[in-house]
Amino acid sequence: GWAGEGPGASGKNRHVCHATARLEMGSLWEEFNRLGTEMIVTKAGRRMFPTFQVKLSGLDPLADYVLLMDFIPLDDKRYRYAFHSSSWLAAGRAEPAAPGRVHFHPDSPAKGAQWMRQIVSFDKLKLTNNLLDDNGHIILNSMHRYQPRFHVVFVDPRRDSERFAHQNFKSFSFPETQFMAVTAYQNHRITQLKIASNPFAKGFRDGDPEP
Repeated sequence: GWAGEGPGASGKNRHVCHATARLEMGSLWEEFNRLGTEMIVTKAGRRMFPTFQVKLSGLDPLADYVLLMDFIPLDDKRYRYAFHSSSWLAAGRAEPAAPGRVHFHPDSPAKGAQWMRQIVSFDKLKLTNNLLDDNGHIILNSMHRYQPRFHVVFVDPRRDSERFAHQNFKSFSFPETQFMAVTAYQNHRITQLKIASNPFAKGFRDGDPEP
């Protein structure tokens, strides 16, 4: 469905207060979420699948907006996968949080009309476990759980716009996009679903003539 920010959306600038975001491929995200979504992190950076995509409405067509994402830890635990029970178990306290980074959509800034015209896809975003990454990728700790967050920021033309910064953005998070960061898939059913539903994984499919 369409996500709003819930309580606390009041006091926002009129350019963002009516913004709504609908998660695309929601049924696929739900399918992964039921199994316990896992996202691969690598030193070089790995794209997310499913890709985070939203359909926006309620923006001012003539105003400029920046769109960005960040990822917040869901709890203070580190996990391990118990193969005998096919479940994740807490395995101690979380490692120190990786440097908090945001990923700006590369089309930012753009007019509200442009953002609302088509589905907004964060297909350039990559996840890494390299704490020294200098490519601007999102740095996550493996075996930790995360919630992606999506932010719409109105580009305020006023000279003293920083005074209104807290009013000029609206945030959205979709619980079905939570995931465990891993360096290799732990749950074989996640592997199967990724291969079955990812168009870029066709080479892994059984009986597929592709190499």
